[in-house]
Amino acid sequence: MTVKQHTPSNFHVWFDYETIKKRNAELGEEISKFYNENYPGEDVLCVGLLRGAVYFLVDLTREMSVPLTVDFMTVSSYGSGTESTLNVKILKDLDTDIAGKNVLIIEDIIDTGHTLHKVRKMLLDRNPKSLHIVTCCDKPERRLVEVPVDWVGFEVENKFTVGYGFEVDQKFRNVTAIGYCED
Repeated sequence: MTVKQHTPSNFHVWFDYETIKKRNAELGEEISKFYNENYPGEDVLCVGLLRGAVYFLVDLTREMSVPLTVDFMTVSSYGSGTESTLNVKILKDLDTDIAGKNVLIIEDIIDTGHTLHKVRKMLLDRNPKSLHIVTCCDKPERRLVEVPVDWVGFEVENKFTVGYGFEVDQKFRNVTAIGYCED
């Protein structure tokens, strides 16, 4: 598989774009079926966690067949580099009141679980009708805080994930593959 975008010199591919597209179609169908069966005809508010989840959110929501709206939060637990600070900061909150709404958090990757745990707790305090989570990638080996996740695109090894929204110092998000950087 050839990746046309500039990648780190130590980049290795786990999933090419065709594999990602196929999995997004499967997830979109599973999620739509769930909402159509449990909340027929009701809107789903898709909450993307910026910046990493934007690529996944766009591709996934195009595969969903339920009425939906989109809002974003900017949440950070990383300084510069590749290590989480475990200090979760909300940099941009939702513009939408979620009380009584069906909310789907769309996350790029679950690593330690700290960020998603904090976001989930904060959103549950706002009294949504339902709250579910989908993540593009899950890195269970790194989990420090358990978070209930309804749908997972891919499980990945405990390596620094790059591409398809995942970055190193804000670079390489546009790489269409999902891979890792070897030390």
